[in-house]
Amino acid sequence: MPHPILGWGETFDHDITWTAHSHPWHELLWNERGASTAVVGSRVWTVTSALGLWMPAGTLHSGSAVAGTRCRAGFFGYDTTTSISATPVGVEITPLLRLLLERLADAELPAASRALTEAMVLDVLTPSPRELLLRMPTSGLLRPIAETVRDDPSDPRTLADWAARLGVSVRTISRAFNAETGTSFARWVAAARAQHAVGLLAQGRALEAVAEEVGYRSASAFGAAFRRTTGLTPGAFRTR
Repeated sequence: MPHPILGWGETFDHDITWTAHSHPWHELLWNERGASTAVVGSRVWTVTSALGLWMPAGTLHSGSAVAGTRCRAGFFGYDTTTSISATPVGVEITPLLRLLLERLADAELPAASRALTEAMVLDVLTPSPRELLLRMPTSGLLRPIAETVRDDPSDPRTLADWAARLGVSVRTISRAFNAETGTSFARWVAAARAQHAVGLLAQGRALEAVAEEVGYRSASAFGAAFRRTTGLTPGAFRTR
């Protein structure tokens, strides 16, 4: 690589998917607008303009983006020294980090200025305390539940409803969810709904319509749940 950090950007006029692949360099994925997903094993991240994803070199991953998304990435040389995680992790795309990455896109940036800017990027690049991450359960017991909620986030069935349908106890499903996803059924559903909502918000859909499509009775209930999961209100997310 001619520089320790190289930038890339592309706007997609149609939905697109990337099959499983890996790179010999680290990636910082983020979007100038729109929403995309990145999948590593059973983990699914949503990438936005406010929340990026650090993808270490050699990590096998797949992904997708909806039409209209402006995808961005910073490619970091394999030997680049950072304090960030050796595993995929969410990164907050702060206004400062965004400006620094934009500056590196200038092909005519003097060498001294580029080196200083790259050093600043590495200094401010830190994991985010929040990330739009969904760990997909893989057992035969939980897979039907996960697939149903991913396909239709408005599905109203409770843990008790699923237990009755599958012929097991509520405690059995509850323990399985915690073991396979690291969280409760309710929080997992909230995260799945938030991921789906991000794509709808990025398309400019009205809050009331988004709330209904992801299973909330009102825009206020949706807003409260979205904020608990993402740290932002839907309006603030859309603005950013």
